[in-house]
Amino acid sequence: MEILRIIDRTTSALIAGAVGATVVTLVLRIAGAEGVPVFIGSAVALAMLAALVGEATDQLGGRLGPGATGVLQSALGNLPELLISLFALQAGLVTVVQTALIGSILANSLLVLGLAFLLGGLRNGTQRFASEAPRMIAVLLLLATAALAIPTLATAPGGPDAGHATELSVIAALVLLVVFAASVPFSIGGGHGARVEGHAEERAWPFWLPIALLIVTGLGAALVSDWFVESLRPAMATLHLSEEFVGLVIVAIAGNAVENVVGVQMAVRNRSDLSVSLILNSSLQVALALTPALVLLSLIVGASPMTLVVQPLLIGALALTALLSALITLDGRSTWLEGLALIGLYVIVAASVWWGPAVRV
Repeated sequence: MEILRIIDRTTSALIAGAVGATVVTLVLRIAGAEGVPVFIGSAVALAMLAALVGEATDQLGGRLGPGATGVLQSALGNLPELLISLFALQAGLVTVVQTALIGSILANSLLVLGLAFLLGGLRNGTQRFASEAPRMIAVLLLLATAALAIPTLATAPGGPDAGHATELSVIAALVLLVVFAASVPFSIGGGHGARVEGHAEERAWPFWLPIALLIVTGLGAALVSDWFVESLRPAMATLHLSEEFVGLVIVAIAGNAVENVVGVQMAVRNRSDLSVSLILNSSLQVALALTPALVLLSLIVGASPMTLVVQPLLIGALALTALLSALITLDGRSTWLEGLALIGLYVIVAASVWWGPAVRV
């Protein structure tokens, strides 16, 4: 089996895990199970599929160069989350989608970056990295925060745009997409997303293999995302969870953050430049590309339009995350204590939506 000799143990384990979790979920559905078992099985399968998308993108990046790899990541890295969001919009779970998008940014910028700083610092001591790119990402994250804050404030009762949340959200979404499009040439020429530097050479695959893996994982993610969303509402009702907590924590991690475990691995290996770039660029892609794209797509596929009007708590959490990330990365150094502080803020934000009203079927 030539393919088995080409791929490494990690990729083999991910493939086995994705296939196993998908088959188990399918068996549960055929057996008539619903709610929590299907929810857990499909969440595990999505996490494995997201990690496989990252592996395939890594291999293609070895041939495309680090800058183009960053653009490829923006298109493929959030594929499971995009599919989950589309199915959830069709099911009318707009709150889950809104909070999942914000939760994805928080999970990357607080939980994953915090783990990278904590574990990397404990193993290697104070770590250093170039601070220019993280500074720019923090500025653009603040722009994304403003794109949420302004529609929320302007459409509040008594605001100048009350009753026009959809129209204002579409305008803000178009602006964010323009900014994202303008960042693509910079990424290609400048070198964000240098995810695979020195990586593909170690275990290069034939060109057809990562493409085939992307096609298969894409189809698998589409199928499993449908199961995941279908089991969301009964699972939330059974577990007495709110839409806000499920979106902000569970869906965000299942759809996006697991794929960024490689960022933590790079920090542990003392490759902090690569680690910080990976993690923060993932947050930026969700903020500037995925979120506004879903606002526009919701007008076509959604049971109701998704707007950028969200709870003030989420806006505050996003703003604090952008500011804290900027302060911590400003000096180009990280310590394990800073990582612990980021994780602590994430736990506080997650706890703040734990007691929301539970969903009823």
